[in-house]
Parts: sequence; C-alpha cells; structure tokens
Amino acid sequence: MNEQFHPSDLSDTAPPYELISIADCLHPTMGQPSHDWAYMAAAHLIGSPANIAIAAILEETGKLAGADRAWMFEYDDDFLHFRNTEEWARKDVSSHVGDLQQTPVTMIGWLHQWLVTGKAVMINDVANLPRPARALQAEMLRQNDKSVLCVPIFHNCVLRACIGFDATRTKRRWPVDEIHQLARCAKLIGIARYGRAPVDGRRDVVAGNALNGAEPLVHLHMPGRTRGVPLAAIVGLRSAKDYTQIWLRDEAAVLDLRPLSFWIGLLPKSSFLRIHRTTVINISHVTELDRHAGPTRQAWTVRLRRFDQPWAVSRPYRQELRSRLGI
Repeated sequence: MNEQFHPSDLSDTAPPYELISIADCLHPTMGQPSHDWAYMAAAHLIGSPANIAIAAILEETGKLAGADRAWMFEYDDDFLHFRNTEEWARKDVSSHVGDLQQTPVTMIGWLHQWLVTGKAVMINDVANLPRPARALQAEMLRQNDKSVLCVPIFHNCVLRACIGFDATRTKRRWPVDEIHQLARCAKLIGIARYGRAPVDGRRDVVAGNALNGAEPLVHLHMPGRTRGVPLAAIVGLRSAKDYTQIWLRDEAAVLDLRPLSFWIGLLPKSSFLRIHRTTVINISHVTELDRHAGPTRQAWTVRLRRFDQPWAVSRPYRQELRSRLGI
C-alpha cells in the first residue's frame, strides 16, 4: 500500500478543538467512502489475534488518513490509570508507545471527560488548548504533536480504550467521514478485544494497584503539590469557579486546581452522584436524607459521614438519589 499524505486544510479561523458526534457512525449518510476501513479492520480481527490485528489496523488507517502516528491506549481495571498499548509511526517520526505506562487518568482528565460521553475529540491546534488541558497539552507538545484525533472504544457501554491519530509535521483537520470510519473500526476492536476471553493475557498483565492489593489512588492537583488519595476517602466535591473544593474523609476540604467538570468526567458513576449543578457526593458516605428541609419543608438535603453541614439536593437530581439509596 502506498503511503499517502494529505496536506493540512486547517484554516486560521478553525477552533483549537472540536467535539464530533459518532452516534450515527454505523450508518453514514455521506456517500460511499473510497476505502472501507471497517471491512479492512474486520478482516484483520477475524484472521489474527487481537493485538496483532490492532497493530495492522493502526498502520493501515494511519496511512490512509495521512497521519504521522496512530496509537491506542487502554484503561486499567480500576479505570483510574491508562497505558499505551499499540502504536504505528511514519518513518522519521518519534515513537512513544513505551511512554505513559500506568499513568493516572487525571493527566488526560480534560480529554477523558469527553471520551466517557461517547464523543470523538479532534484537537486542531494542540498549542491553543484551554487551561484545564494543560497537563495533556504538555505531553502532546513533548511528542511534537500539532493536531490529534481521539476516538473512544466502548464495550458493554463502558469506556475501555481510545485510538487516534497524531499530526506532527503540520496542523490538520481530519474529515468527518474519516472520523466516522475510524469510529466503526473502534467498535470492532472493542468487540474483539473485550468481548471474548484474551488468549495472550495482556488485559491482566498490568492492572495497576488493583492487582497488588493496594487501594487505587486518584491524584489531587493542589497549590504547590500533588497528592494521591483513595477514591473512598473523597466524601464530596463542590465547584469553586475554575477550581474544585474536595472534602476528604478524615480532614477538612482541600482545593484542587481543576474545574468540577474535570472530576465529573473522571469519577466512577457507581460511587459518585451529582446532586446539584455545583456538587458531587460519594454515595457511600450519605448518612441521612432530609426530604422536608428548609422553611418551606420542600427543600432536600443530605448529610455526609463526619460532616455536620447539610448539602443541598436540587430537584433534577432527586429521583436518581432516591434510586441509588433504594428508597
């Protein structure tokens, strides 16, 4: 197959990044593509072990898309860490598959908050990403990325991995049709990689702290320092404009230098619940629900373990709270 390079069509007026819906990617309406990526991906996945097939898919789609690098990273079983697993790089382009092993998801939290909702993220201009993406931006600049495309991989409605392309020579913007084709490949990879028992054991080789008995940690980005705390130690979170106040089980609140939206995308829904536009709580720390609080006796509040101050529950989140508490 001849390598193809598509010159950048990124104009000066394009935004730094874009979110692209991939919900309809299995039913494209843009006409017959010149290459059927999904057919190619299926052929590899049927004929080879998953890891070998994925490597071949990345190489072929990377060349077809004119990318300089194509890659895949996977989340570990605790969903608090990720690791690079596969990569193809064009000749004379640096390889980074050995980097970012057992890396806290907080480093890519800005990206993760979109991936977990099923959105592909096309970063047109790495150099102009917003402030909450600063840690991710630093890593991308270290890899000489100018533009990056990220497509999530789900299995059984759970985000398991991500595949994507890097442009290192010039900024570029991938066509929506190619994004949809890559999303269809991601769907097939998800089925092959996570829908059957692994024969190479790779899914269990590095499962982080969950395998060695230590409780998984999430890292707080506090003024002047970074601190790892167990998820179970987080009692609640509240928005503080561009930052987040985090209440911990055995001490007062600490300030994290990232917005609440970052944490909403990161924290597992099995343990954490939004109860207000500005508030998220750890459901396991709820000690009391008052459904007749306030002067009008129509306000709802919850009390959390070790904290006397009640936390308000706004109307849109009440039914989900009742369901989670089994009442």
